[in-house]
Amino acid sequence: MSPSVSRAEKPLPVVGLIRGDGVGPEIAQATVRAVEAAGAHLRWEPLLAGAEAAEKRGDPLPVETLARLRQLPAALKGPLTTPVGGGWRSVNVTLRQELELYANVRPARSFAGVPAPVGGVDMVIVRENTEDLYAGIEHYVDLRRSAAEAVMIVTRAGSERVLRYAFAYARRHSRKRVTLLHKANILKKTSGLFLEVGREVAARHPEIEFRDMIIDAACMNMVMRPGQFDVVVTTNLFGDIVSDLAAGLVGGLGLAPGANIGERGALFEAVHGTAPDIAGRGIANPTALMLAASMMLAHLRQGAAARRLDGAVRAVLAEGRTVTPDLGGSATTEEYADAVIRRMAKGRRRGA
Repeated sequence: MSPSVSRAEKPLPVVGLIRGDGVGPEIAQATVRAVEAAGAHLRWEPLLAGAEAAEKRGDPLPVETLARLRQLPAALKGPLTTPVGGGWRSVNVTLRQELELYANVRPARSFAGVPAPVGGVDMVIVRENTEDLYAGIEHYVDLRRSAAEAVMIVTRAGSERVLRYAFAYARRHSRKRVTLLHKANILKKTSGLFLEVGREVAARHPEIEFRDMIIDAACMNMVMRPGQFDVVVTTNLFGDIVSDLAAGLVGGLGLAPGANIGERGALFEAVHGTAPDIAGRGIANPTALMLAASMMLAHLRQGAAARRLDGAVRAVLAEGRTVTPDLGGSATTEEYADAVIRRMAKGRRRGA
């Protein structure tokens, strides 16, 4: 930056904010406070989606929300309600497909001070986000609804773009290995195509170690020897499952951030549910959304603010004195946010 042009004179990037349902508004409020305390250079634009949108607009994903998301460089999203067995289709899935957010990125890194089944976990799951069984092509086969079927879609183009992203991510973040998960021994055409394209893309990246692993064996190995995994890339359904498995290895979904990346936009989210049983009580854990916000800041090339927020969250968790009830503490959502903000202020005084 030129000395004659101050940071304040630069136009603030506008970022969408979907507060979400259930505990969403509470953790979003805490996260917004933490992001601003981190020194982020942005302006929030609230957007409506989920149960609140369905009630107010008759649509869980209003057309104006979708149109605005197409114009913004990034958005942060709290958890949204998805009715089970009926109601509207998942807004999360619809957003990924409508905005072509083809890569779902879920880091899983062990936290000091957080009880977990194993230690030393440091992996990133890259999941294809728009195809496979989640393409939504399913129906009943007869009028009596005695059977139903779904169509699994795997395309060469869809596979190649997410595989290219996984290798680019590995190179950009100095990761050494990419492991492709599949079931090509049984699903020879669909999973087989993904594996075939993976080998082709890997051949263009000899500097990165590549291997493939059958999905069921991979689940066992993630539990028994998680340290062997670095960047993991897989199809939509398998990625949905193993990313939650990886979250379980480091302490649970309350600590799991996620990013949905496309060519023209990105959506960052807490991947856990709306937790209606504790909504409104002020005790929800905002860690996942705070870490997702850190990922968003890094995506917006505000690396210092991203590192400041991520480091403060991890320091508060390691200290263990101001954590929410799900982690064995008694802090409220806002008290946890206060602790994170104090940690950032302390780090700034030290010149960190």
